[in-house]
Amino acid sequence: MLHTIENDFLRMTIDDTGAQMMSITAADGTEYLWSGDSAYWGGRAPNLFPYVGRLTDDVYTVDGRSYGMKRHGFSRHMTFETQKQAPDKAAFRLAATEETKAVYPWDFAFSVAYELDGSTVFITYCVENRDSRDLYFGLGAHPGFRAPLESGKCFEDYRLTFRRPCQPWRVEMSDAYMISGQETPYPLEDGVTMPLRHSLFDRDAVILKNMDRTVTLSAGEGTKGVTLSIPRMRYLGVWHTPKSDAPFVCLEPWVSLPARQDVVEDFSQQNDLITLSPGEIYRNRWSITVF
Repeated sequence: MLHTIENDFLRMTIDDTGAQMMSITAADGTEYLWSGDSAYWGGRAPNLFPYVGRLTDDVYTVDGRSYGMKRHGFSRHMTFETQKQAPDKAAFRLAATEETKAVYPWDFAFSVAYELDGSTVFITYCVENRDSRDLYFGLGAHPGFRAPLESGKCFEDYRLTFRRPCQPWRVEMSDAYMISGQETPYPLEDGVTMPLRHSLFDRDAVILKNMDRTVTLSAGEGTKGVTLSIPRMRYLGVWHTPKSDAPFVCLEPWVSLPARQDVVEDFSQQNDLITLSPGEIYRNRWSITVF
């Protein structure tokens, strides 16, 4: 079921399957979110929980037992309960079921809340440990944005610009799209700019760490674009369909990384997962501003 929220600047549609954003439209009619054209990529803006990326052989362990889980976790395929909705805000919750416990053996609640404030969408993730033991999870977002956003522009006109000069490191991937264990400096033009080109994604995502936590996608001054503010996200994935001319780019804020190549991860030992004690609640708020 689709839900719509709006204010004087934005109209936004959310699907309760995955609590996924389906559309972000400005008052002038500009659509910012990718359309989900399956010729390139059928997603739009999945929420990734309780894992980001791939697991070796789609398997992990905890407490000496093995469990199977597909790429990017299961929440993106499940129907969330609508918690509340107002004209400019909506919240959705997924609670543990027997189905989820077969692949993720904890009692949890995962909530996604959206709130519009002017031309900004605030997204808040909330994870609650309802179990009697520590809860381990990964978390991230996968929104795709149209590029180009306006006529007369092409994909290669676009760039990412970080708010402040920084020296990111690239988390290298193996040929199987797992974490290789290698990290290399990723130089930016003038310390702030990452030009986009289709070939950048021939080996899947560019995953950055140690980057500034505010980044803008645009084709330069005076053009339409989006700014992400991700203060509590450790990593930024930049992606479109490999070896294609896809007219979109995903800007993916992540708390955690995929599994290491040839390592079946023990969730209690994977050091970038979040650990919650029984009864503890984790919150992470980030935002998308359009212009």
